[in-house]
Amino acid sequence: MDYTATQSGFRQRKLQPNMHMGNSSMDGTDGSQLFEDTSGVAAGPQAGYSNQQAGLQAAGFSGQSLLSDPMSNLAMAYGSSLASQGREMVDKNLDRFIPISKLKYYFAVDTVYVGKKLGLLVFPYMHENWEVSYQQDTPVAPRFDVNAPDLYIPAMAFITYILVAGLALGTQNKFSPELLGVQASSALVWLIMEVLAVLLSLYLVTVNTDLTTIDLLAFSGYKYVGMIVGVVSGLLFGRPAYYLSLLWCCAAIFVFMIRTLRLKLLSEAAAEGRQVRGSRNQLRMYLTMSIAGAQPLFMFWLTYHLIR
Repeated sequence: MDYTATQSGFRQRKLQPNMHMGNSSMDGTDGSQLFEDTSGVAAGPQAGYSNQQAGLQAAGFSGQSLLSDPMSNLAMAYGSSLASQGREMVDKNLDRFIPISKLKYYFAVDTVYVGKKLGLLVFPYMHENWEVSYQQDTPVAPRFDVNAPDLYIPAMAFITYILVAGLALGTQNKFSPELLGVQASSALVWLIMEVLAVLLSLYLVTVNTDLTTIDLLAFSGYKYVGMIVGVVSGLLFGRPAYYLSLLWCCAAIFVFMIRTLRLKLLSEAAAEGRQVRGSRNQLRMYLTMSIAGAQPLFMFWLTYHLIR
């Protein structure tokens, strides 16, 4: 039994090296040959297929770009033409109500004009010539004529009035962004309502005048200069100074509006030097007085609550 076990064990020990050697020989010949053949067969077609697919993709992309470029150029050209047509339509319709092309004329001012115009608004009593100068049937720019209306002073006066109103509310411990916004919006709404009321009155009276909507906006905006003077005087010297300065500015703006608008609304009679007669001319005179008389009312209404 021991021999058999020993013999079997010996045989087992003898067979293991032989099997190991057989396996190593197989791995060294067939295994390596199989690996080389498999890699050579598989890598060649796969590389060729991938190269062919990349070439097809490149060819398809270039063909697609060639087909899509004319369509994209046509779409861009069509879109740009639509945008230009829409811009021209908007400009034409907007210029019908607000002549934007003429706004440049109303801002053609300089420092000398602004100084003279402010002096005329505060002290108009010594000014004699109120007619607007013309050059080839076209009014000259405001910087060349102090009687020409402008939008620079009304715009700056409106903004300054809002700032002064905020300062006055701050001295009363009532300042807030919401309250300042209400002050600005109310002043703007009253200004628009005033211009619309004047336009409606001119339409009802059937006055043939060269006054435009921008001219009326400019003349209505000049009152903010007197409002600023009144509020600043009240903040510096108290309520009596506010009433005195505001009264002076109200009288000044009344005279300024009368002498300016009478040449526009009563142009027929004023040009011929005739006395204003007839019902239509009386309506024009009453309209001129009403527009001028409304300025002090707005000045007091928009400033009395700012001084305590």
